Amino acid sequence: MKKLVILRHIFGLLVVLGACSNPKPKENQTIVGGKLQVLVDETLLPIMEEQVAVFEHLYRAADVELSSAQENQIVTKLVNNEVEVAVLTRLLNAEEMTFFEARQFRPRVHRFAEDALALVVNASSADSIITVDDIIDVMRGRGSLGDVRLVFDNPNSSTVRYLKDLAQVDSLPAEGVYAMKSNSEVLKYVYETPQTIGVLGLNWVVRPDSALQRYAEGIKVLGVRNQAGKPGSDGFYKPSQSNLAEGIYPLSRSVYIINAEPRKGLGMGFAAFLTGLSGQRIILKSGLMPDSLPPRELIIRK
Repeated sequence: MKKLVILRHIFGLLVVLGACSNPKPKENQTIVGGKLQVLVDETLLPIMEEQVAVFEHLYRAADVELSSAQENQIVTKLVNNEVEVAVLTRLLNAEEMTFFEARQFRPRVHRFAEDALALVVNASSADSIITVDDIIDVMRGRGSLGDVRLVFDNPNSSTVRYLKDLAQVDSLPAEGVYAMKSNSEVLKYVYETPQTIGVLGLNWVVRPDSALQRYAEGIKVLGVRNQAGKPGSDGFYKPSQSNLAEGIYPLSRSVYIINAEPRKGLGMGFAAFLTGLSGQRIILKSGLMPDSLPPRELIIRK
């Protein structure tokens, strides 16, 4: 009997020690505090760094760890439950949603901005306009731009996927396109190499960091005309906020935060921040188009 009591005490002590050595920080999360890992599409990294900096300043108990990756890598980690919160420029498709439905759970999805693909050339280039049909021809291997090549950030990026969908092709052509490793590399390459058209996330053009400022100043953004019968087919439009708001820039795309946390935690608080007044003001200031325009208060004096 005494041996049984002693064994019970030993077992209880081992349980307590095991609990101490295996903490569960997620259970200590609140909507404004705790630790959160967010995986973001690399084309959106500059604007998301600003969002996280302001969020952590307002909520001192929050610690958001921001990492960037290519779109397909993010989706893989999301469906495999390696990360619970992600920022993407597309929704999950039906096949990807089956992974969550198998767990009897659907992620919460919030649209919070309108982004665009910016097509940029060296500032010395004589080109200033391009058509969507030109882009489709290149993506289909027809090479209608002559010696000019399209330069992407990465073969697995959201920009490549967007233009492949636009051209309705499954793979990149053998000629006419060239892939780098990141948006910053595309910016530098176009700055140094005429006869190229860089494909970038808009935020990398309008809000470059100090290290990339001189490269951004050495390029120019092309105006794009849409296909006949579609919005933006009556002229050449650049990816400005007004053109995004009116829906006439042909290469626009929505930005979503996908929260796959199975509980109410910091991911919910961060999503509420992005879609709320403060987050939307940051989007507006960045050059992207916020999902909802923040109100402006005017003081009228007599």
